[in-house]
Parts: sequence; C-alpha cells; structure tokens
Amino acid sequence: MHIAVLAFEGISPFMLSTPLAVFAEPFLAGGHEIAVCAAAPSLQATGGLVIQAPHALEAVPDADVVIMPGWRDALEPVSPDLVAVLQAAHRRGAIVVGLCLGAFALAEAGLLDGRRATTHWMRAALFAERYPAVTVDADALFIDEGQVMTSAGIAAGLDCCLHLLARLSGIGEANRVARHLVVAPQRLGAQPQLIARPAPGSSAEKRVSDLLEGLRHDPSATPTLDALADRAGVSRRGLTRHIRAQTGGSLSDWLRRVRLDRAQALLGAGAKGLDDVAARAGFADAKALRAAFRQELGLSPRQWLARQRQSAGTAS
Repeated sequence: MHIAVLAFEGISPFMLSTPLAVFAEPFLAGGHEIAVCAAAPSLQATGGLVIQAPHALEAVPDADVVIMPGWRDALEPVSPDLVAVLQAAHRRGAIVVGLCLGAFALAEAGLLDGRRATTHWMRAALFAERYPAVTVDADALFIDEGQVMTSAGIAAGLDCCLHLLARLSGIGEANRVARHLVVAPQRLGAQPQLIARPAPGSSAEKRVSDLLEGLRHDPSATPTLDALADRAGVSRRGLTRHIRAQTGGSLSDWLRRVRLDRAQALLGAGAKGLDDVAARAGFADAKALRAAFRQELGLSPRQWLARQRQSAGTAS
C-alpha cells in the first residue's frame, strides 16, 4: 500500500509523527510505502521546529491511503490545496483519514456529508455547527465509515492508525505494532474519549487493574461481579465504579471488546470453526460471536476475515 501523509505550515510534529509511528517504523513487516507530502519542501512546525517534506502534493495521486493529521486551528479555514487533494483522493477510491482536527478538512471537502464522524471533544460542538450534514459522535475515539475515517485527539489518532493497520495487514500485525509502541491493542472506536479516573495509585485501583489484566489474559473466564468484588476487596458498587473509571464502561462492554480482540487474533492466526473460536475467546457460542462482530464492526466473522485476507493480499 502507498500511504500519503499530508503536512502543512504550523503542523504539530506529534500529530505528524502519529501515522509515521504506526506505518513507517523499521520493525514493520507490512511493506507499506509512506510519503510525507506538502505544498512546500520546508515547513515551520509548532515548537519552533522546521520539517523537511520529501514529497510534493503532486505525489498524493499515487497513494491508496491519504492521512490528514490534525489541522492547526479549527477556527481557520483549511487550505484549498489540501481540500482539493482530499477530494481527488476520495474520487479515485483511496481511503481518506482525518486525525483529530483533520476531520475539519474532510468535512470541508464534503467527504463526511451523510456520514458519522468524530473529532476532538473540545471542538465537537463547533464541528457540528459548521457541518450540519455530518452526524457528529463526540464520544467516539475514532469512526470507520469504510472509505473515510476520523479520530479524536492525539492518542485516539494512534488508535485510529492501528485500526487502519489491522484493516490493511490484519489484526495480528496491528497488535504486534501496538506492543512495540507499548500501547493497548484493544481500544476500539466506540470507547469514550473522556474517562474519569479514581485517585491514582490507590490499592483498590491496583487490585481492580490486576483483575482486568487477568481477564484480558484469559477472556474465556466468566466470573460474576460479586466474585470479582470479593477478590478485589471492594463492594459490588465500588467495583463497578472502578471498572467504569478504568475502561469507560461496564464490565460486560469491556469484556466484549477484549473477547472480540481475542477472536480476531484467533481467526487471523488460522483458527477453524466459529464454535471453537467462540469458546476460546469467551463467547457463549458462535451466535454470540457473530452478534459481537456485527455490533462492533458491522461485519460477520467471515466477512471480516475475508477483508483481512484481501487487504493483506493487496499490501503484499
């Protein structure tokens, strides 16, 4: 896959480095070619840094994926040349991604009309007001609408890029890169942007974290809330509060995401039989596995696996 990352005057080096960390590091095995493209060869970035862009915007038409990092200011119109590049990429069928305030560029290009999208929560209201044809989900970390993807802030941009890598090279490769980056591989787009945390370093928080880590290691376990509360030495209500603080939702929601991640890894590794995969991942049966895939990904397990194989074949 040829991947183009757009750069511009006033860009945040951190935002620019997010897709590069996922797609351009030497430990990657996917064989993707990535190019940083800009209207000028030398750019003034934030923090007083100067960035040399090796490719002009004219190189973008060769890309299968075009990534627009966070635009420098939501109150400032996006450069017309960048809008034109995004529109042209979409017309020829490329995947177009807007990270953080990069969603404003996609919306300005008309690529999000009639679609769901997200952006940084602080600018979600402005985004919705400016682009009423877009359905804004201010809670989501990222949203995958097929040919277009949008994400929330910096960390969510990393999640979005890892999700895109899973589409292109399979969940196994995405998880491997996530481990190299020392980030959690299981964060899905529906996880909320804002998660309230209990007092850091509390013994109860640590015990609940250990319980969740154990369940992540073996998601086939089916303990009750009461049993987990006893093991953590907290009340059932206290356990629920700690779990929501650490995961952004209920235990059942978190377990479904973890089990889905395990099922994807098993299927990607060649496991056969949905009943066996369901049991090993912690689902009650193949029917429950299919329901989780459709709820979270909008695909059946077989459709998802076919897409992974097709993407891997294209990337090779």
